[in-house]
Amino acid sequence: QVQLVESGGGLVQAGGSLRLSCAASIRTFSNYAMAWFRQAPGKEREFVAAITWSADGRYADSVKGRFTISRDNAKNMVYLQMNGLKPEDTAVYYCGAPKVPWTIVTAPDGRIGSWGQGTQVTVSS
Repeated sequence: QVQLVESGGGLVQAGGSLRLSCAASIRTFSNYAMAWFRQAPGKEREFVAAITWSADGRYADSVKGRFTISRDNAKNMVYLQMNGLKPEDTAVYYCGAPKVPWTIVTAPDGRIGSWGQGTQVTVSS
């Protein structure tokens, strides 16, 4: 049973930074590409960033150059460093793991097998 637990959300002023963490209980974690998604009030969940098993990052255009995804396989952790935050980044941020290893998922669809509970990020103007 895969468990994902996010942390690190909070309230920050525009231009500020936050670092989100996701702890994953996946036995072969290093074989999985992991991803971050977000969902703002009244909007659909959307892709933010993904990191492959070889630590290559993929980003949504809206966060490219401001957010950085990273992983620590020794600790089964995924991180999302968010700099230059904007009010439009306000959302609940979710960590997602695909159903199978060696699969990169950049959309919140049925290929995601496990979701975390989410962590709220609020950016004030």
